[in-house]
Amino acid sequence: MRKNDLENVNGEEVTVTRWNRLLEAGELTEPRSKSIALTALGSSVSTPVGGLEAEVAVVRSFAELDRGNFTGKIVVINQEFNGYDHDYMYRSNGATEASKKGAVAALVRALTPFSMYGLYTGQQTYRNNVTKIPAASITKEDAQMMQRMQDRGERIVMRLQISTESLDNSTSRNAVGEVVGLTEPNKVVVVSAHTDSWDVGLGAMDDGGGVFMSVYSLVVLKALGLRPRRTLRTILFTGEEQCYCGVNDYNEAHLDELDDFVFVMESDEGTWNPLGLSYTAGTRGGCVLQEILKLLAPLNATKAVRVDNVGSDISLWTKSLLPGASLLNENDRWYWFQHNEADTMDVMDRDAMDKATAVWTSVAYVIADLRLEFPKERD
Repeated sequence: MRKNDLENVNGEEVTVTRWNRLLEAGELTEPRSKSIALTALGSSVSTPVGGLEAEVAVVRSFAELDRGNFTGKIVVINQEFNGYDHDYMYRSNGATEASKKGAVAALVRALTPFSMYGLYTGQQTYRNNVTKIPAASITKEDAQMMQRMQDRGERIVMRLQISTESLDNSTSRNAVGEVVGLTEPNKVVVVSAHTDSWDVGLGAMDDGGGVFMSVYSLVVLKALGLRPRRTLRTILFTGEEQCYCGVNDYNEAHLDELDDFVFVMESDEGTWNPLGLSYTAGTRGGCVLQEILKLLAPLNATKAVRVDNVGSDISLWTKSLLPGASLLNENDRWYWFQHNEADTMDVMDRDAMDKATAVWTSVAYVIADLRLEFPKERD
């Protein structure tokens, strides 16, 4: 941001949690021998020294889990993919719910509609008053295989060895840069993304592409000599993946400024070919966005889809306080790559990302330069 002459560039310190995976190994021992690929879910505890071996029980849902007694068993949660908003509960709460039923470990089928023996990770959280048990992801293929074995009445036994460590909290930072508004500099339109990624893959898609868009939208405007009425502020949040630490700390530090925030944008849903915006706003705000998006007809990015809430970090604000938007793009393959080793630069398409950045830049600039401030009311 400094290299490209953005203004008021600074870092704001944020306290983040730290957790490392050290060793992950799985083996099916009955009814036949087979190596089982797995990757620990964030904040998972370790198995006992030397690992554990136990009978496996496969369930398709929490309702099925709730009906049984799984004392001493490894629970495999073989949920069908019904969309991330529905299925992430199995990742985040699977170990807790299995522990309540006496399980010694929880293995969650990777959250993806398509798999070529792919694994998946993500944060999971232990609830209060439960025994912490190891939690890991296994492939869709292995979860389905064990489902078939169980349906045939076969006894399934697995050996697991998972070693992890939780470390003391550390200091990271949010990164902030601006193009200061010409006539209303205290009024702010936010464009944002998050700089952290999971340790598998490179985080190119999640969320390197979003970081590129949110930095270069301001860089492009600087290069073109365009300065809107209101300030455009890029915020690159840290700690989104494990705790939303970055946005929570930013919110606390800047609470007295939120009344001056006009509109908030976050790119954390891919940078494939852009279609328009998904947004959270009232009827008047939606009409304004639809008019703005008409300007993007040459890119065929004119769709405006109203949703209850947008963004990951910015949802803290868009749930009730502020209007906001995320990039609507052809991201049907997002869950093929999210939180796994395949999230590399090969996922990114140069032309699509340039188009997405053009949409991001145009929308941010027009909202910041509107003669009348973007309407905040909800209906």
